[in-house]
Amino acid sequence: MSGLLRRHRDFRLLWCGETAGKFGAAVSTVAMPLVAVSTLHAGTFAVGLIGACGWLPWLLIGLPVGVWVDRVRRRPLMLAAAALSVLLFAAVPLLARSGGLTLGLLGAVALLTGAAAVLFQTAYSAYLPTLLAPDDQAEGNALLHGSASAAQIAGQGTGGLLTHLAGAVNGLFAHAATFLVALLCLLGIRHREPRPAARQGAPRSLTGEIAEGVRLVAGDRWFRTLTLFGAASNLALMGYQSLTAVFLVREVGLPPGAVGGLLALASTGGIAGALVVRRIAARLGTARTMLLCELGVPTAALLIPLTSPGSGTLLYVAGSFGVSAGVVAGNILKASFQQSYCPPALLGRLVASSAFLNYGTLPLGALLGGALGSALGVRTALWILTAGVPLAALILLFSPVRTVRDLPVRPAEEEHGEPGPGAAERGRAPARR
Repeated sequence: MSGLLRRHRDFRLLWCGETAGKFGAAVSTVAMPLVAVSTLHAGTFAVGLIGACGWLPWLLIGLPVGVWVDRVRRRPLMLAAAALSVLLFAAVPLLARSGGLTLGLLGAVALLTGAAAVLFQTAYSAYLPTLLAPDDQAEGNALLHGSASAAQIAGQGTGGLLTHLAGAVNGLFAHAATFLVALLCLLGIRHREPRPAARQGAPRSLTGEIAEGVRLVAGDRWFRTLTLFGAASNLALMGYQSLTAVFLVREVGLPPGAVGGLLALASTGGIAGALVVRRIAARLGTARTMLLCELGVPTAALLIPLTSPGSGTLLYVAGSFGVSAGVVAGNILKASFQQSYCPPALLGRLVASSAFLNYGTLPLGALLGGALGSALGVRTALWILTAGVPLAALILLFSPVRTVRDLPVRPAEEEHGEPGPGAAERGRAPARR
């Protein structure tokens, strides 16, 4: 067991709850599109639309949620989001049993659980630095991202098995159960973060604080570069991933129950990325490692459209393995950078403002995937979208990331003794424990 997990009880509970939630999310990534395909007989565009509904809330409420997270304690928000998710995911199989499940209701559940995810993820990203000392944050991020990848593997395999044994609809009971585990783990955390300090001066409006977060992202070259890259990358990633179930079932000829197992095998790349990224970064530097993980490794995505029946499915595994390894490793580097570089009192707004673009392109990617798949055919659409994965990383290549060995740990202005972005906020940041 990791030293951090062994000595830090509250982080261990957070880790267990987050891992359980990621396991359930992986089950639903298999179950939700298969419910649409096999139970509701949805077409290619409708499947993409269901996927878009899950990510649309980042565009609708992401920015105001970031302000809210910076104004209040984060743990109660996470508890509320987990409780709402339990109820919503349990409702789908109950509606199906009563004969009342429709594509519209499935889309509504995806939309509402997506809203809960916005609240949980934004609060969680800002909560972690209040729980861990700065020296522990890199290890904490690696553990959380690594376990998330492991949970994804187990969840997708379980989702495929549940689909085979009990049907895709009943697989969503597993997601509800995992959010219940996450809820109980959060309730068991003893650490109580301090209430955010009151802001000096006149009260700020919601739009004023949203604008402050947007200026933070737009005005800093590092935040701006990583946000633009994330938006472009997620557009391509969600575009091809929204077609995965349709492609593997209808083009490759896999039975629905085997899809989860194949996705689980491909996702082992995430574990590999989490295991090696800190060692590679120590040798090459964090900036150079980010280029390797985001530009070099994900070129394997071009193997995915070559997938064919039989042994040809290994091409899908190899391609997705490379993408998963690069994405998880890059996310670990990005999370550690944000937590050390951003003023703590602005972290919620930073997460929300960058996620507004990063995650906001996910529903657009799902719609793009559905539209291209309907117009050009699924395999042709996959060629276009998988090519976009490494091409998005050209944003990093032609940015300040290329010019340094390591990502900075504090703004350059502070290194020269001048106030950096958010310096006034930094003095009133919540205490770490």
